[in-house]
Amino acid sequence: MPAAPTPSLALDRLYQGDCLENIRQVESGSIDLVFADPPFNIGYAYDVYDDSRSADQYLAWTELWAKEVTRVLKPTGTFWLAIGDEYAAELKVAFHRGQGLTLRNWVIWYYTFGVHCKKKFSRSHVHLFYFVKDGKRFLFNDHDIRVPSARQLVYADARADPKGRVPDDTWILRPQDLPEGFAPDSDTWYVPRVCGTFKERAGWHGCQMPEQLLGRIIRTCSNEGDIVLDPFAGSGTTLVVAKKLGRKYLGFELSPDYAAQIESRLEAAHVGQPLEGGAEPLVGGKVAPARAKRA
Repeated sequence: MPAAPTPSLALDRLYQGDCLENIRQVESGSIDLVFADPPFNIGYAYDVYDDSRSADQYLAWTELWAKEVTRVLKPTGTFWLAIGDEYAAELKVAFHRGQGLTLRNWVIWYYTFGVHCKKKFSRSHVHLFYFVKDGKRFLFNDHDIRVPSARQLVYADARADPKGRVPDDTWILRPQDLPEGFAPDSDTWYVPRVCGTFKERAGWHGCQMPEQLLGRIIRTCSNEGDIVLDPFAGSGTTLVVAKKLGRKYLGFELSPDYAAQIESRLEAAHVGQPLEGGAEPLVGGKVAPARAKRA
């Protein structure tokens, strides 16, 4: 069997610069997993990127990097996209119809401390699209994400599979109505945002992804030694988690300042190091400063 293509860029590196210029240097069919958390085009104050483009400009730019992401994926490769409400529908179509990727799941990441709104429902979610290049050939490590089933936890049913079950889909409108919050076996993922009082907060990027969120994706859709690419490295969480989980990684970041901060995070990470944040979202992983008592 011929050897799989390898990226022309050195692995386990962050490259500072434009994602399109960098990804065009990556060998076709060489990447196992791509995770992209691009700018949402909502006017966020990045230091060197204009996040207030016209819709046509934004979608035309998206089409360019979407084509490159599809090109660099292995035939069995996987692509995850994080996106907000404003362009979720357009980007889903861009990758499904425009690039021919197969959508496996439309996951909702629900978090607390959402953006407060006065004249509409406050936002507390992000869309996570799970695509594969080939709908019949892809990696899905179900053994790494199985959770106890209701038969095991609630009914003590002897017929329950002791290995647990693969998470399924469910809608929960009011998590406070459930004594234990969101169940892990749903496609509405409850993972708190990385807020200012959290231990894992890097403190220099307003859109930091939780390590536990990336951990689930990377464990499920890649194996140790596989190559994970993040074209919009941002706070660097994808690369840090990939390194901790024993994957090879490539990352691109436009901002020189963000890139320097990511390098610091990568230097502090090592293979086998536990991920930050509690695996159980309702406990652990959060350290808030003590509040002074009122007289």
